[in-house]
Amino acid sequence: MIETAPTLLALDFDGVLCNGLMEYFQTAWRVYRQIWSHSEPVPPEGLAEQFYRLRPVVETGWEMPVVIKAILSGVSESEILANWVAIAPTFAKATRLSPTEIGNQVDQTRDTWIANDLESWLALHHFYPGVIEQLHQFSPLHPVIITTKEERFVAQLLQQQGLDFPQSQIFGKSLKQPKSQTLRGLLQDLSQKTDHPIIWFVEDRLKTLQALTSQPDLSNVCLFLGDWGYNTALDRETARLDPNIHLLSLSAFAGDFSSWV
Repeated sequence: MIETAPTLLALDFDGVLCNGLMEYFQTAWRVYRQIWSHSEPVPPEGLAEQFYRLRPVVETGWEMPVVIKAILSGVSESEILANWVAIAPTFAKATRLSPTEIGNQVDQTRDTWIANDLESWLALHHFYPGVIEQLHQFSPLHPVIITTKEERFVAQLLQQQGLDFPQSQIFGKSLKQPKSQTLRGLLQDLSQKTDHPIIWFVEDRLKTLQALTSQPDLSNVCLFLGDWGYNTALDRETARLDPNIHLLSLSAFAGDFSSWV
């Protein structure tokens, strides 16, 4: 039986609060041009939209330019969605760069962009409708954000929306630990303050949530898949049929907790 409200609300950032697809694509395109010596500065028409649809297959940053390479090499969207785990290493291997080296190039490209023109980088991030208003509503609960993004950028993006979100409530890239470990630590802290702490965690990646369901010590974390984020129709249907995961719509997210389940 799920509680009617959480002790603590934990939210992913990209794909739940913020839509960073345009930034992901522009960074990936820059790295693609570097690795594959592509001279044209402007991406082909329709490439960005294909990348957006395929963003759910990306688990780590090195895969982003590889998605572009796969698309431009003629691999169909359906094939990428079905077999990306096998496709990605094949294209990466052909570059003679390791996934770590490609990932470092993605990070360096992004860091250079941020250092040279932070405003244009921030401008490529947009918040989903209603989420900023809802964050104001959530504020008495002191919600936390669990993300792979750097904490300072999350704080800056929220500040641009008039929301002064304490960095102490942002658990990001600097922790260098899986989200499961962050949730575990939060539960341990809460258990010192209340007898039966319950965390509600909203994430847009199905695999992340599925990994959490197999960890018994996280049974007090109620899991929600945000259906508006970086996931596919198959992901959403899988979540709908999983008794351990609640499929959450954006309209429900913007409402009272009673509408979430």
